[in-house]
Amino acid sequence: MDIFQKCDGFTRAQELHAAGLYAYFIPLAGSEGTEVEIGGRRLIMIGSNNYLGLTHHEHVRQAAIDAVRRYGTSCSGSRFLNGTLELHEELERRLAAFMGMEATLCFSTGFQTNLGAISAICGKDDLIFCDRENHASIIDGCRLSFAEVRKFRHNDMVDLESQLQRANNRGGKLIIVDGLFSMMGDLAPLQQIRELADRYGARLMVDEAHSMGVLGHHGRGAAEHCGIEADLVMGTFSKSFASLGGFIAGPKRVIEFMKHQARPLIFSAAIAPPSAAAALAALDLIEARPDMRRRVLQIAHRVRTGLREMGFQTAGTLASPIVPVIVGHQERMLHLWRALFECGLFTNAVTQPAVPVGQDLIRTSFIASHTDAQIDEVLQRFAEAGRKVGMLGADADSSATPPAQAAGQ
Repeated sequence: MDIFQKCDGFTRAQELHAAGLYAYFIPLAGSEGTEVEIGGRRLIMIGSNNYLGLTHHEHVRQAAIDAVRRYGTSCSGSRFLNGTLELHEELERRLAAFMGMEATLCFSTGFQTNLGAISAICGKDDLIFCDRENHASIIDGCRLSFAEVRKFRHNDMVDLESQLQRANNRGGKLIIVDGLFSMMGDLAPLQQIRELADRYGARLMVDEAHSMGVLGHHGRGAAEHCGIEADLVMGTFSKSFASLGGFIAGPKRVIEFMKHQARPLIFSAAIAPPSAAAALAALDLIEARPDMRRRVLQIAHRVRTGLREMGFQTAGTLASPIVPVIVGHQERMLHLWRALFECGLFTNAVTQPAVPVGQDLIRTSFIASHTDAQIDEVLQRFAEAGRKVGMLGADADSSATPPAQAAGQ
């Protein structure tokens, strides 16, 4: 059998293209952060993870330009050999201080951070307890580790404790969760998870990719928001930090171990100079401008409230810049996505495996630099699109599957 033969049966993308419902790999001709240009049209961007609006901030852009002038466009090598810059080490020192942890280690992407950190610290004699709805990078990091992986039902503390009890006499144990889940926009119950980790002798790792810069008194993420300390914290630069890359923070001895064991670090080119400089500049603003995170949460709350009042079904927590609109059926969700696109809104069409079967959704996410006028338009256009596809009004079909978690934590 030809290994390529399986590709012949993959026709779903072509079918969606033919139906005008293909929602992915859409090229942007230009971007101003809160608005993008596609095919000569301007759309309001409500599908970006640029939560604080820093990708177009002058301080961040100038830092990237200055770094290119000083270091060039690439390190052309791994951190382990020729690719470590003073800029990388400055970023790691600043992040450690910001997080209130002993040390940090930067990777070239957020995905690689989870791959490298998890596979370095967990081995064949260890156990990982992983929320079933964790990000794909966590799942793949667990696979790469050779540790035994036990998945527990999403945010189900009874299930987690049951699994910890059954493994109480085993070797090293690590619980891994997203602090803020990226699709449904709900928080992990971190206080309860911290208590269970302490009770059963497990370490706790929290992925703060979508919560860092947005949640917590200092912007450190969901753990700070929930008033707990994790043993390891993962962060990424591709969201609030307006750049590309990621980092793991924790005890110095653990970070030093990862530095010499994490294959995705050792065998990948280092973060490009402009990306490292942009992340540092974004950190300056995160530390100096707490009003940005207050603003983005206020915007998301206004949209969430407005969509519910219209009759849309939303999910997630109030402490989130992510507002998912649950549709429940893939084709119906894609029709809503298309109607929103035609109305001038760029949103994300989300289906399995990113969400469970029957919880297909439109993922919207908001930016601190969205204006009140833009949010007025967002709500107006959602109402127009909802009526167009029959989700709002007298003939609305309310067949969406309710999400498992509460809508307003």
